[in-house]
Amino acid sequence: MVVLSLIAVVYCITIAMLVYGFKRIKNYQKSTLEPQANFTIIVPFRNEKENLPILLESLSKLNYPADLFEVILVDDASNEKFQVSGFRFQVSIIENIRVSNSPKKDAITTAMKHVKTDWVITTDADCIVPQNWLLTFDNYIQEHHVSMLAGAVTYQCKNSLLHHFQQLDLTSLQGATIGSFGLNKGFMCNGANFAYRKSLFEALNGFEGNDKIASGDDVFLLQKAIEKFPEEVHYLKAPEAIVTTKPTEDWRSLFYQRVRWAAKTSSYKSVFGKSLGLIVFFGNLSIVIGFFLMAFHVLQYPIFVLFFFSKFLIDFVLLFKTNRFLTKTKIKSLLLSSLIYPFFSSAVALYSLFGSYEWKDRSFKK
Repeated sequence: MVVLSLIAVVYCITIAMLVYGFKRIKNYQKSTLEPQANFTIIVPFRNEKENLPILLESLSKLNYPADLFEVILVDDASNEKFQVSGFRFQVSIIENIRVSNSPKKDAITTAMKHVKTDWVITTDADCIVPQNWLLTFDNYIQEHHVSMLAGAVTYQCKNSLLHHFQQLDLTSLQGATIGSFGLNKGFMCNGANFAYRKSLFEALNGFEGNDKIASGDDVFLLQKAIEKFPEEVHYLKAPEAIVTTKPTEDWRSLFYQRVRWAAKTSSYKSVFGKSLGLIVFFGNLSIVIGFFLMAFHVLQYPIFVLFFFSKFLIDFVLLFKTNRFLTKTKIKSLLLSSLIYPFFSSAVALYSLFGSYEWKDRSFKK
């Protein structure tokens, strides 16, 4: 009882700190500056024949001079080859050169050998970028001394519990990401909307030191950059620069995706990131343990309800603020998702410590 109470207090204080950090990062609106930055958009892909045309269509609608950006698609051993032609911007397809346990890190490293621009921006094949995506990044770069910029990602959801659950989960991650930057403790980002100078990538020796971990092309590079150049790494909290991606279509795929994301946490260099991960894990696990203690009449029902709603309320504050920034739509299936989430999250965290996972029709070990 005392332990559960202590976990609940620490959890609530931690999430309240993230809410405070979130508020400290102000929304950015692009100005009327003329575009200057030149970008190479790197898109690693494997078997994305259906999604790539949609991404390229959104890129063709960018409000940005075609001579200031190019696209490199990196094919990671797709079963069917993808062809591109007829776009106003320069786009090329290259084959991934595998040298490590991480296909995505290899893909970005492979593309870097072909990059001629000052800036690189990565996204995923199943994404859609907004019209003013590059223009907003460019304006922020002109107005601030930065070498790396992390941006927001949200889901394009259907009306189903699975999609609503994923949206809330991603919203919580985005809230924690923005909140940590607001506390000057940035440790996480999303490679579907992530920009950095080529010179910074080279100065950090790319993914050296983290290439044995299959995922983490984004967070490990971010943490290396913050360690060496903390003043040059910012978060771009801009509604016009939010990238939209697709949720998974079944619970099994979602579970493995979250296992892949969780598997890299133990390798974080960020003490804050590791600590936050542990606090969130124990916060969710305490709900699971409390539920079973209540079921076996060890813990009284009113006490469990108090635990649950304390967590629910502080989570809701962060979710509400983040969701208002990401989607401007109502939060759906909140209570049901909040009941499922502690069990799902605890299972993902425990499985990620020992189990393997599947990604792009391949199996990976931790």
